[in-house]
Formats: sequence, structure tokens, C-alpha cells
Amino acid sequence: MTPAVNAARKAGIPFTLHEYEHDPNAQSYGLEAAEKLGFDPARVFKTLIIELDGGTLAVGILPVNAMLNMKQAARALKAKRAALAERQAAERATGYIMGGISPLGQKKRLAVALDDSALGFETIYVSGGRRGLDMELSPLDLQRLTNAVTAPLI
Repeated sequence: MTPAVNAARKAGIPFTLHEYEHDPNAQSYGLEAAEKLGFDPARVFKTLIIELDGGTLAVGILPVNAMLNMKQAARALKAKRAALAERQAAERATGYIMGGISPLGQKKRLAVALDDSALGFETIYVSGGRRGLDMELSPLDLQRLTNAVTAPLI
């Protein structure tokens, strides 16, 4: 299994795995997951690695059908500015490849901001740590395990 699944198991939280056949030509990993699994895109959350002031990396978790508002992300993470991190930096910090970056089980412990829309659902879906694998879990469990702040990010 993936580090994300192992982290959830170790924490003893309830979760369900959902697998699908990943299309290597997919334009959006998150929207592909929502479509192939038949889930509402507002409940499927993507994990973006962002760079804050001074090059510090952090995590933004938001619905796959939304765009990250960099000013909101910076504010939530108490920074002056935020930008998407370079692919290699994101993969190196998390231990995952793009399209399979999970908020759980990352190599480095990063600050995390979770879009507050997640709290409107009993469960949400996030990457399970590889393309073609999503994990369904409580947003409160996700928040607790990642020590995330919740804030409007879109």
C-alpha cells in the first residue's frame, strides 16, 4: 500500500479506498477521479503543493473543480504570498508523483490549509497516494491528521 494508506491505518481512522483505471492522457487528475468514480467534483479534493515566502513549501487542499486563490492560501498560512511549487520540489517534499500527491503520508511535514467547503460534507475524497486511487474519509479526520487550518481557499 501507499504511505497515505499506512498513515490512515496507523492513526486508526475509518476510510474507504476507491480505485479506477487512470488514463495517462488525462488533463486533470482530480476531475478524472471524480468522473471515473462518479463522485460530485465538489467532494473530491486535490492536494496542491505551494511555495510561500522565502521558499517554504505548504499544502493546499481544495475541490478539484476549483482554482486555488493564492492570496487566500497565503493568508490562511500566514504568509505574504503563495505560488504553485515546481513539480520536482513538490515530488521531492512529498515522496509522491504529480497526480498522486496525497495530503497524508508525505515525506516532510508541511503546513496544510484545507478549504472550508470540506467541512460541509460527512466525507470527502483525496488522493490515496497514487494515480488511480482515492481515499474517502471524514474532513475532520483529515484536518486532525494533517494539523490543517481551515479557510476559504477558492
